[in-house]
Amino acid sequence: MTSPGAADRMTRLLALVPYLTARPDGVRLADAAADFGVSEAQLRRDLDLLWVCGLPGHGPGDLIDLAFEGDRVRVTFTAGMVRPLRLTTDEAVALTVALRTLLDLPGLAEGEAVSRALAKVSAAAGHAAELAAPVAVSVDAREQALAVVREGLERGRALHLQYYVPSRDERTERTVDPMRLLLVDGHWYLEAWCRRVEAVRLFRLDRVDDVVVLAEPAAPPPQAAERDVDSGLYQPAEDEPLVRLRLARTARWVADYYPVEEVTPVEDPPGGLAVAVRTADLAWARRLVASLGGSALVDEPAELGQQVAAEARVALARYAD
Repeated sequence: MTSPGAADRMTRLLALVPYLTARPDGVRLADAAADFGVSEAQLRRDLDLLWVCGLPGHGPGDLIDLAFEGDRVRVTFTAGMVRPLRLTTDEAVALTVALRTLLDLPGLAEGEAVSRALAKVSAAAGHAAELAAPVAVSVDAREQALAVVREGLERGRALHLQYYVPSRDERTERTVDPMRLLLVDGHWYLEAWCRRVEAVRLFRLDRVDDVVVLAEPAAPPPQAAERDVDSGLYQPAEDEPLVRLRLARTARWVADYYPVEEVTPVEDPPGGLAVAVRTADLAWARRLVASLGGSALVDEPAELGQQVAAEARVALARYAD
C-alpha cells in the first residue's frame, strides 16, 4: 500500500476538480477545507499543487487553472479532468497486464477490489484486453518477501531480515518490529523499528535476501514514529552534515534529482551551480562525485574531497599499469 498521507492527498486532488466544477460561482476556502476534512493551510498547498497539473506540454492551455477572489476559489479550466477517460489500445493492454500481475502477488490483501477493477477495465477495453491475455509477467523473490512481510504485519509479529546495504556493500542480519509497508516510485519499503540500531529504518524489499516471521510479537517502542513521506522518501535530519558541491553545466541535473538545500549559480565553472545536500552517508556522496567524472568539485567537507582525489589517483594508476 502507499503511505496513508500520500494516498489521502492523491484522492483529495482527484476529487478537487469535480468538486470545484460543481460550484461554478466558487466556494469559500474554509468551507472547502471543512468538506475535505483538512486544514485551510493544507487545502492551499493542495491547490498550489493542482495549479501545476494538467495535460502533456505543461504550457498555457494545458494546466488546470484556478481563480482566487478574496477567500473564495473556483476552477476556470479543468484540463479535461471532467471528461470520461478513453484508454488507447496500448494503455488498456498495459493496465490489464498490471492488474493481472497484481492479482498474482502472494498475500495480496485487496484481491477482491483488484478483481473488480480488472473486470471493469477488461469490459471497457474490449478487443484490447484480449491482446493482453498471452502476456505473462513473472513474480520474483521480491514479491515473496512482500508476502512474508505482510504476514508479519497482519499477525503483529517481529521479523528477522537478511538485508543488503549497498552503501557499504554489506549483508546484515537484524530483527525488526514492522510498522507499515510503503510503495514509493515503484519500490516496496518496510518501515520498521530496527533493534540493531535502535531507530526507525526503511528497508527496500528488493534488497531483502531472506525474511522470516518470528514467534515473538512486534513491539515498536513509543518513540518509533512513522515518517511523513508527503515531501519525499528521503528526509535527512537537521544534524546531518552538509556536503557542498560545485557542479558543471553538465551536472546541473543533480540539483533537480536530489533533495538539495541550497542552490546558487556560480561563474566557476561557467554555467555551473553551487549546491548543498545534507547526508550522513559520505560514502554515497563520494560515489556520486566520482560518478560525475570531473563535473563536480567538493568544497566541503574537506575529507570528502581528499577521499575522492585519492580514489581517482588509484584508478589512474591502474590504467597506467
